[in-house]
Amino acid sequence: MSSKSIPPGYQPVRRDRLLQEAEHDSYKARGKFPEPTICSHCGAVFHIGRWQWGITVASDAHRASCPACQRVHDHCPAGYVFLTGAFLQAHHEEIVHLVRNEAERQRAEHPLKRVMAIDEAEVEIQVSTTDLHLARALGEAVHHAYQGELEFHYNPQEMLLRVHWSR
Repeated sequence: MSSKSIPPGYQPVRRDRLLQEAEHDSYKARGKFPEPTICSHCGAVFHIGRWQWGITVASDAHRASCPACQRVHDHCPAGYVFLTGAFLQAHHEEIVHLVRNEAERQRAEHPLKRVMAIDEAEVEIQVSTTDLHLARALGEAVHHAYQGELEFHYNPQEMLLRVHWSR
């Protein structure tokens, strides 16, 4: 090939190096679901390119498991929220109610943002979520209401967020 026949901006394909994915999430769909698709576990509907609540579909609609239900089934959270401290012990019920209310508010808008479990002990509350944005929102809600120390630890290899709040 002569230099005159190579178009400007041409980049030859290189096969001698391995390209890495920007991020790897095994629960992210490989392709689009046929529309409409209904989750056989929770009833969320994949419509107009996203999972939604309250959409009426025909009984013969395609059925699949949504990513949140898959995470719950596999016991594989995307986020953890750890709440600790003496203030937590004094205001345990209030903080648990705040976490539950924020989680329900998020879930009403986004079907894939769910709390998997809330493990309560006297000295710590551990919340596991199906979405790392939900874990962040729960931590920020508690921090906004009660101040204290808030830390985020994100592990991109596992697509996992750990949020620590204490006061």
